[in-house]
Amino acid sequence: MYRASDRVRNERWLADLGRAADDLDIGSDARSVAEDLFLSTMPDAERSKPAAIAASLYAGGLIAGDRRSQGAVAEAVGVTRLTVQNRWKPLLEEAGLDPPTW
Repeated sequence: MYRASDRVRNERWLADLGRAADDLDIGSDARSVAEDLFLSTMPDAERSKPAAIAASLYAGGLIAGDRRSQGAVAEAVGVTRLTVQNRWKPLLEEAGLDPPTW
């Protein structure tokens, strides 16, 4: 869980998440889930935040049924597809969610 102050402190990163979601044409439900995941599992290191944004967007899309490919998410955020691939499942587990088993 996160505090309201986390949203304020990470306004820049949430703006980056919003821009990437716009580029991907992700719906409001998936965007909201992605924001919650990002704020709930946010890394301390600034350099890790773009990867967390990408993983949050990908996982948020899965949860909300508004899925985008790992490559498309990676490109929109500016990270590698491998970064998304390696981070989305641990992010869900850290948030207390079970990743899909397909």
